[in-house]
Amino acid sequence: MKPEEFFLEPSTIAQKQYEALRMFFIEKSTATQVADRFGYTYRGFTTIVSNFRKNLLDSQIDTTELFFTEKRKGRKPTEKIESAKDIVVDLRKQYLSVEDIKIALDGKGIKISEKSIYNIIAEAGFARLPRREKKTKVESSVPKLEALKTQMLDFGEEDEFKSAAGGILCFLPYLQSLGIIDIIKSSDYPETRTINRLSSILCFIALKLSNFRRYSADNLWCMDRGLGLFAGLNVLPKAAWFTSYSDRVTPTMNREFLKKIHLKWSELGLLGDTENMDFTTIPYWGNDEPFENNWSGKRGKALASMLAVLAHDPDTGIISYGNTDIKHKNESETVLEFLDFYRESCGGNDKLNYLIFDSKFTSYENLSHLNAKGVMFITIRRRGKNLVDEIHARPASLWKKIRVPCGGNKNRTLKVSEDRTTLRGYDGEIRQIVITDHGKIKPAIIITNDFSLPTEQIVRKYSRRWNVEKLISEQIEFFHLNKVSSSMVIKVDFDLTISILAHNIYRLLANDLDRYSHLSDQSIYEKFIRNTAEIEIMAEGIAINLKKKRELPLMLETLNQFADIKYSWLGGKKIVFTGATYS
Repeated sequence: MKPEEFFLEPSTIAQKQYEALRMFFIEKSTATQVADRFGYTYRGFTTIVSNFRKNLLDSQIDTTELFFTEKRKGRKPTEKIESAKDIVVDLRKQYLSVEDIKIALDGKGIKISEKSIYNIIAEAGFARLPRREKKTKVESSVPKLEALKTQMLDFGEEDEFKSAAGGILCFLPYLQSLGIIDIIKSSDYPETRTINRLSSILCFIALKLSNFRRYSADNLWCMDRGLGLFAGLNVLPKAAWFTSYSDRVTPTMNREFLKKIHLKWSELGLLGDTENMDFTTIPYWGNDEPFENNWSGKRGKALASMLAVLAHDPDTGIISYGNTDIKHKNESETVLEFLDFYRESCGGNDKLNYLIFDSKFTSYENLSHLNAKGVMFITIRRRGKNLVDEIHARPASLWKKIRVPCGGNKNRTLKVSEDRTTLRGYDGEIRQIVITDHGKIKPAIIITNDFSLPTEQIVRKYSRRWNVEKLISEQIEFFHLNKVSSSMVIKVDFDLTISILAHNIYRLLANDLDRYSHLSDQSIYEKFIRNTAEIEIMAEGIAINLKKKRELPLMLETLNQFADIKYSWLGGKKIVFTGATYS
């Protein structure tokens, strides 16, 4: 730009008015000439002249600021926004998005809008954050702020805040309508002076449902008021509280709680006549002296760990039993212990007909005990060299082909040979089904005490047992049963109990979602639960506005059935789930 162009072509409104007024008063040009030169209307320029004369007569106005100070557009910043500037800038330096900063400030009790946060960031010169993967977003959204002190909400005042974990509030109708809340209230679990029994257990459930990585970062969750609302609190407690609470929980409390929950599943018709059972290894990260070595398929080696057992219903996906107190010396007795647990907790409504497990789950002697108790079993026989050689030597006349249903509405052709045999330690004969052409080098040998069920159904029942292995893998991954427990130490038996409950709640939701019941807990979380929400606590109820996403309409339709439910620990209010107007 040439020097003369700076004066002849003003770039700001203030400079343009200055040059126009100078031309009018100093160069004695007419108002019409000045208006034509600078693009004003005649009346518009005469108004500028009259306002200028008026400002010169006002002794309170500094005339140097009329044209030589740039005025800031928009609203003047309030004291609340000014006081939050340093905090917002500090959080942005921690790689947090505008939405994450809003959630952190709400958890701190600082109420400013996302627009104000954006303006502060832009004014400070920060560029937009680059597109990041979900994992990176979660790991970076850890605000280094001191959270509010945890306390019970009284719901006496109206409030409004934002939550990054608002999606987990969609589980509240299931907890209330199915009676799980009443079971928690009547349990033997402890409570503290400031947090009652129900809210204490809901704190653990909230973290399990939210897929937090073994609670490794306090501020990731104790700043989110949506998680606090789940448990009827302002915010969740810090890690030290969770550890101290867990220390007060005993195995007897967990067992009694599982019995009551098991009875509830039975009353709701969620338990069929078959249970799949399997062991899983939960590694222990610490002094391994009291622990035995168990094989961990996930890690491909034996390591100091706790051996746990799970029982799974193949039709509904419900886990009905879990126990971490398994030792090598009583490992084979686990199946009988589960049978006692099942019959004690069903209140005389015993539907169990089949137990299905792998070859090393129990001994042949215990198979005989199951037979004496009237329980059918399906398992795999251990294959020695002589037995394999005898199978290969069988004539073709003893083999037949069967079609067995498998995944994807397809069928699979297998070769089977069936006979009756005896086993050392087992009283009487047992049915034996040898399977080949199933994709393995060695034949599979199914043994059962059910002589009436068709071969195809026996094979199908055992093949579904592999679902429990897949389920255990999901438990380890999604509920982090074998992750290092960084900042928080939770008793493993209590952790497993809460994981079982959280898994079952996911299954109940999945079974209500048309065409999505086959998805894993992780997939349900990603598609439906992982969502932010604007939450408004009002006198007449609680409004949860979930951010728009593709699967939200189906989620809202599913939750409509719970519209009239009141939540005792949330001030007796109803919850209304809606979709927000933003994405």
